Amino acid sequence: MTSTPPRRFPLSLSQVVARDGGSEVLRPQRPVDDAARERSRSMQPAGVGLDSHSVRERLVERLVREGLRDERVIAALRAVPRHRFVDSALVQQAYEDTSLPIGLGQTISKPSVVARMLALMLAPHAATARLRVLEIGTGCGYQAALIACFSRSVVSIERLKPLHDKARANLLAIDAGDVRLVYGDGRLGHAPNAPYDAIIAAAGGDDVPAPWLEQLAVGGRLVAPSGDGSGAGQVLVVVDRLADGRLQRSVHEAVRFVPLKSGLA
Repeated sequence: MTSTPPRRFPLSLSQVVARDGGSEVLRPQRPVDDAARERSRSMQPAGVGLDSHSVRERLVERLVREGLRDERVIAALRAVPRHRFVDSALVQQAYEDTSLPIGLGQTISKPSVVARMLALMLAPHAATARLRVLEIGTGCGYQAALIACFSRSVVSIERLKPLHDKARANLLAIDAGDVRLVYGDGRLGHAPNAPYDAIIAAAGGDDVPAPWLEQLAVGGRLVAPSGDGSGAGQVLVVVDRLADGRLQRSVHEAVRFVPLKSGLA
């Protein structure tokens, strides 16, 4: 039995066909509005399916193959539409494992790096824990939306007013939950809501600012990029506040984040 080759879109009115006993019959009489709808669908970008969970699932499956195991992070990546946080011109790259510019010299981090940092942040906390989290560097709001999926509350600080405003609009558009956005100097943390069970930073300096350490709760964990000591690179630094109040620091893989700056802009 010979199979009929698939139809290609868009179809002109003279090409539109219907099945009739296995043969194709020209239907030039097909309503013009039907043909227009076909054409409209064909003209939409290939990423029209970005709203589908299956698109995000492919990214999640890749990260799982590469070692992501924390179910809280996996569920959040599946739930939050990353394409809603990037420029329309870059939307086709939203589910690639790449960082993308978001304006003002800032970026939305690679999904694999975000996932790694969140998994590190959550590692000492029980799966049922509802955390109070401080995020330094809101950016476009994507990571804050992920954190909101498994946290009791999120405070996120951004020093660049246009990005602060963009993140607010993005988070409202997807109804992200309990996220408090603060326009402020991230190096100072946010003392009014301290202490925090977890602190995570999306910008790196030569050191971990003292206010972050002061605002970390007993049993809490901080994850941030920081200078590697050479003056030329960054590594992921994890700081735990132990039951006796002491701080325990560990160093992980090399990373590359935008610089941590003081002040407002």
